Amino acid sequence: MTIESGSAQPGCIDTGAVAALGDMVIGPEHKALPPAAWGRTVREFVSGAPHLDELQTPVFTLDRAALDTNIAVMADWAATAGVRLAPHGKTTMAPRLWAEQLAAGAWAITVATGWQAQVARSFGVNRIVLANAFLDPIGLRWAASESALDPDFELISWVDGVDAVALMERALADAPDGVRLPVLVELGGPHGRTGARSVEEALAVAAAVRSSTRLELTGVGGYEGVFAHDRAVESLSAVDDYLENLARLHRALAGSYARRAIVSAGGSAFPDLAVEHLAPLADEHGVHGVPTSVVLRSGAYVIHDDGYYAGISPLSEGRGLRSAMHAWARVLSRPEPGLALLDAGKRDMPFDEGLPVPQRLSDAHVSALADQHAFLRLSGDSALAVGDVVRLGLSHPCTAMDKWRLIPVVDDADAERPRVVDLVHTFF
Repeated sequence: MTIESGSAQPGCIDTGAVAALGDMVIGPEHKALPPAAWGRTVREFVSGAPHLDELQTPVFTLDRAALDTNIAVMADWAATAGVRLAPHGKTTMAPRLWAEQLAAGAWAITVATGWQAQVARSFGVNRIVLANAFLDPIGLRWAASESALDPDFELISWVDGVDAVALMERALADAPDGVRLPVLVELGGPHGRTGARSVEEALAVAAAVRSSTRLELTGVGGYEGVFAHDRAVESLSAVDDYLENLARLHRALAGSYARRAIVSAGGSAFPDLAVEHLAPLADEHGVHGVPTSVVLRSGAYVIHDDGYYAGISPLSEGRGLRSAMHAWARVLSRPEPGLALLDAGKRDMPFDEGLPVPQRLSDAHVSALADQHAFLRLSGDSALAVGDVVRLGLSHPCTAMDKWRLIPVVDDADAERPRVVDLVHTFF
């Protein structure tokens, strides 16, 4: 089933606010950018068409061609599958990239905390999924106030316990009249993360939401990625079981939704399984009851990687997604045969889902990271010399961009001398 264009409006963002980021002045707080750039605006620096080798090392880059490809591939895939995208914005915390995802048809931007929602709202995002319990009273009152001020703004959060419903109700006691915040009942599972541990417990939470004067039952949601970390048969079975329970919870709540329903899953590592189990529930026009949207919150696809997601996503090789991130590090020392020390470490690169992988080098691997060093193991006859720059493939975009405030975007990371065509701001 392909989603018809116009059957539901995509999310919006203030493109003027995003464009204004080009007026930010570069300074020494922006890692890797050269002193020659300090005091210049982003727009001024980029207009000079600098090359990557004019920046300092270590440096983390995004690849413009790969970003464009990844955004288009995922948008087309989701539309063909009959599901909507609410990309997880916490992966990048980059309004510029959010704007591109929304322009490609994304239905919303997802975040994980109230503060992240406030950042997104400050850039005019009009539909936000907060894929987490939203219990901070200050944040809840802000959301209620924002909803009262702008009827087109919507923040959809999660709740997984009757006690959490009561807490939200108390925090919103003085909210403007008529404001009801939409919530999804979160389903988890044994040994999972948050979420009601069974469909029966989740139904009790839904009943509490229906009794609330400040919340509106809007659907069900959860995260299947916590139940498996590979594509072994038993791992896929665990994900299948979880997604089927999520579908069962939604079906059990048929008739309980006031205006519409949302069924939401993660969709980065197992988008195929999410679609298999949940896409049949989509009913955008309410032909069989309340209008229902199936929403995937895939976050990793826009950056993708050369590690965890490259190995687990069915949209990798042959389906279009490719890594849009690299690190570039300089050899500082060759203190002994078979070892080079690079000037990039834990402060600069992700390492929780696998160590960086040297590219364009044969018979080499990174064995360990220190705060500011990488231990690169080499064959005994390697000609790599002190001062050489090594390109590194990275794993796990969710822990990559938080280390950089202003990220150079190159035209093509495979070019002999990549050019810097943009600088992406992050808000971590």
